[in-house]
Amino acid sequence: MTTTSNGDAQPTKQSVKQSAKQTAQQSAKQTAQQATLTTYRVLVIGGGNAGLSVAGRLQRAGIPDITVIEPRVNHVYQPMLSHVAGGTARASQATRPQADVMPPGVTLLRDAVASVDPETSSLVLESGRRVGYEHLIVCPGIVQDWDAVPGLRAALQSPSVASSYEIGLADKTSHLLRDLREGTAVFVQAPEPASFAGAIQKPMYLACDYWRARGVLDRIRVVLVLPDATPLGVPEIDAELERKVAEYGIEVRRESRLSEVVADSSTAVIDRAAVGTAAIGTAAIDTGGIGAGAHSPAAANPAASSPAAASPAAETGAAFDVEGESERIHYDALVVEPPQRAPAWIAEAGLAAAAPPMDSEGGFVDVNGRTLQHRRYPNVWSLGDAAVSGSQRSGGALRKQTKALAENLAGVLGGQAARSEYDGYTVAPFTVSRSSVVFAEFDADGQQRPSVPFWKGLARERRLTWVFDRRVLPWVYWNLILKGRA
Repeated sequence: MTTTSNGDAQPTKQSVKQSAKQTAQQSAKQTAQQATLTTYRVLVIGGGNAGLSVAGRLQRAGIPDITVIEPRVNHVYQPMLSHVAGGTARASQATRPQADVMPPGVTLLRDAVASVDPETSSLVLESGRRVGYEHLIVCPGIVQDWDAVPGLRAALQSPSVASSYEIGLADKTSHLLRDLREGTAVFVQAPEPASFAGAIQKPMYLACDYWRARGVLDRIRVVLVLPDATPLGVPEIDAELERKVAEYGIEVRRESRLSEVVADSSTAVIDRAAVGTAAIGTAAIDTGGIGAGAHSPAAANPAASSPAAASPAAETGAAFDVEGESERIHYDALVVEPPQRAPAWIAEAGLAAAAPPMDSEGGFVDVNGRTLQHRRYPNVWSLGDAAVSGSQRSGGALRKQTKALAENLAGVLGGQAARSEYDGYTVAPFTVSRSSVVFAEFDADGQQRPSVPFWKGLARERRLTWVFDRRVLPWVYWNLILKGRA
């Protein structure tokens, strides 16, 4: 380097040549890397229900070279965990080796994603390997954020705190609830975003039915903490669930959150939402405009979350006198659905919306909710919990999502436009006793969408739907859904 009269550094001819040589070498190296980069025609991130179902559909449509990235050794049938936690299924019935459930003709890449670069259609795996793709399907699921509630992760190490959202914890929940004969059991439903938040209610109903059969229900105080005003947000379904809540004598803390767990004193700290006021145990509740989460049916159907839909008979116990007040509940059993969020690398890759429609949708994949194609990167697709689809996140939404996405991607690969549309349908079976289920079918607007047109009878508590949920659906899942055949 030489120095000019004003003291600035001036590159010499030799340094310029050296810099140009280094740039050329770097460019040649990048070109060589790209030439040797393994590029997959269709790369699927996530080997859960969404990933395997859509991969199976694409394979059956004749699309070759489909690879699924999944780090887990075992695949878990998530809906079965509610039965495991409630004592109506064994943990072994909810899981199978990942390699054994792969759709025929689909390749499993056992790894995890570290980062995605949609500008170059490539991604980096946690193993350090970099791969390319022609089309990318993003369905890694949702992250359970156990650290979002102070004290929760540490409390999970104690014998009286568990969850139904992980297989090991679901098994722990089963033993915890089975052995409880008196005291207080608290069940906490997470706010949006969440993977079918209402699933935490299922082991609660199963436990209450078990305790009633053993003659100890009247010695157990059961408290349900809801983030919204009603259990689901669909009026007809809420009516059935509220009836069961009243039947079991469950106390409800509506529009409330778990803010802290103090394991040393077995205390759950429950906060009211920061806006509006409510008195637990009265019918007069001023919600101040507090609504449900972005994907709760109540968000699209405000009438569904109105105070009139709540059952005052089910609301007993301590009162919240002012907005933002906390209640401390001593528990003998605390069953928690953890707060959830999108995987961080989605936003880091620029795949999330810059201005999401709801705060709770921040960080999730920004797709057209109908076609499930990314709004800015046409070779990126997403479905399931990781996508902003406009409907409630649940496994029940995937059957129609996978069908629409597979048809659209197959069409695009064939030179056509994406024409198939996901209509917002989802289904959520609520086990409300050890022999009956409320079969909730609804759309993104919180309206009932029965599979049998003009017959909404499945939304009532029935024994037939218990058989379907507990016996038929698991067989269909393992043998048809994961193969892309249903």
